[in-house]
Amino acid sequence: MALEIAKVEAILRGFAILLLVSTACLVGLDSQTKFVIFYEKEVTFRDLRSLLVLVCVDAGAAAYNLLQLISRWFLSAWISKGNLKGSYRFLSWGCCLLDQLAAYITFAVHSAALEHSVLVITGAEVFQWMKWCNRFTRFCFQIGGALACGYTASVLMAMISIISAFNLFRLYSPKIFLRLKGT
Repeated sequence: MALEIAKVEAILRGFAILLLVSTACLVGLDSQTKFVIFYEKEVTFRDLRSLLVLVCVDAGAAAYNLLQLISRWFLSAWISKGNLKGSYRFLSWGCCLLDQLAAYITFAVHSAALEHSVLVITGAEVFQWMKWCNRFTRFCFQIGGALACGYTASVLMAMISIISAFNLFRLYSPKIFLRLKGT
């Protein structure tokens, strides 16, 4: 059963990496130039601060998941040889907390980018923010697709976090609070 859970976790991490990298690439490489009144205006992801943060966080989360995949592969080799004994509990706690942190941060950043994107679509006359999507439609559609990929990656990372919590708490006794099964 543990081997099946490890395979599911590896598959979820692989898909999360692909979605996070595709989100970062879709947002990071998106730009559109239009002639507005008397000059050419180019819109890129750097014009919206939340999209700049989104690219950085998605790249970092993809790198974190890749490092977790690699470390899990080496960790399974060490455990099968018997080199790792009592510290597996601490590694499980660390992985569980880092997985939850990564899932929460990516979800929060995608939500902030979505909120900023809605303001770009609707505009806010009170703050003198103009609507961009009536002029830069391709830019807006590509950002929308990237946000859909990003939210899917956030859901996958939440599922990874659940698996990580399961792997952690199965080490503990179900009858005595926070007592390891072997003691």
